[in-house]
Formats: sequence, C-alpha cells, structure tokens
Amino acid sequence: MNAIFNDLWGFISTADNWRGSNGIAARAQAHLWISFVATVIATAIAFPPALILAHLGKAPVLSVGIANIGRALPSFAVIALVLPISISLGFGLGFWPTCVALVALGIPPIFTNTYTGVANTPAALREAARGIGMTSPQVVMKVEVPHAMNVILTGFRISAVQIVATASLGALVGYQCLGSYVIEGLAQPTRARDRLLTGAVLIAAMAMIVDFLINRVEGHLTGWRSRLR
Repeated sequence: MNAIFNDLWGFISTADNWRGSNGIAARAQAHLWISFVATVIATAIAFPPALILAHLGKAPVLSVGIANIGRALPSFAVIALVLPISISLGFGLGFWPTCVALVALGIPPIFTNTYTGVANTPAALREAARGIGMTSPQVVMKVEVPHAMNVILTGFRISAVQIVATASLGALVGYQCLGSYVIEGLAQPTRARDRLLTGAVLIAAMAMIVDFLINRVEGHLTGWRSRLR
C-alpha cells in the first residue's frame, strides 16, 4: 500500500508533470471541458422534449424507451461509429467523436428524470394553477418544474457524473484528457503504475467533486421543500 501511495504522490508532486500541453493541469482542463460541453448538449436535447411530453402526458412508455437506447449503446462503440464520420466531415479525431458518445450516455438520465418528475405532479396542483388563470407555459414553469426540481436535478447529476467518468475513453481516439495517463501507463512494457494511478485517481476525484457540487446546488434550489415540510 505504501508503494502504491508513493508512486501516486511521486508523480503528482513532481512540478514538471503539471506543465505543458500534456501536463496534469492541461489534461484535467480538457477532461472537464469535454464533460461540460457534453452535459450541456445532452441537457439541451433531453430536457425540452421530456418537459413537453410529460406536461401533455404523451407516450410515456415510448418516450422513456427511446431515451434509454443511449444506455444500451456502449460508449466505445458509439465513438467507433462516429469516428469515420467525424474524419470525413473534417472534424478530426478526439473531441467530437468522444463528445457524441458522451451525449448519448448523458441523455437518458436527464430525459427519464425530467419526464418522471413532471408527470408525477399532482393533478390538484395543475387544476389549482389553471383555476387562478395560469396558462400552460406558466403551469409548466411555475408549478410542474419547481415541484419536479429535485428529481430533475438528480437526473442531471447522474448524467454529469457518468459523463465525467466516461470521458476518459477519449484518450483511445487521441483526445488528451486524464484518461491519457491510463492509456500511457498500460502501453508501457513495465506498466507505469504512477501514470495509471494518477489517471484513475484524478478521474474518480473529478467525478466525486462534480457530484458533490451539483448535490450542493440541488440542496440550495430545493431547500424550500424541506422548509415547507
């Protein structure tokens, strides 16, 4: 155990390993950036249709089933499928093939939780809102979304954490991220344990930090529910 810790600490504490385009700082920033972009795109794709379909009560089984296709597709298989298309269109290796796979992974939790949270809004709340003259958009934004916010943010948190953890696959197609340390460690004949550990620990740490931060935001945005109870 001490040897493992010493290998990890020795690599992280070396200043030269933090510098340059392939340093820890640059790769962590790239890892966080592609995770952020993929989460934003997944939210933009999944949230509006889930909100509308749930409000209208349309096709619950079909809607969630279609969204869950992203869970059944292996992320690496998506990268392999998108890679030649990305190259042919001039987008190249790395970022966009990985981002497409991450978006496919991130859509299902956001869609499913948004649909479930909004669809489960009590009918009495909707009727009361319409009774005081609210329009359909007002019912959605002022009644259904606040009521479902806890479930919606849980789906967003699950999606973001999965994306951060899976973004390491980008290293397999040339995207320089924290997963690159894992690939480099495995590629060396002697199995560079310091690089393997650094990549694995930093990816896990980033996922836990993202989970913690979103959880705190969720607490602030839904704290009124606890106070109300």
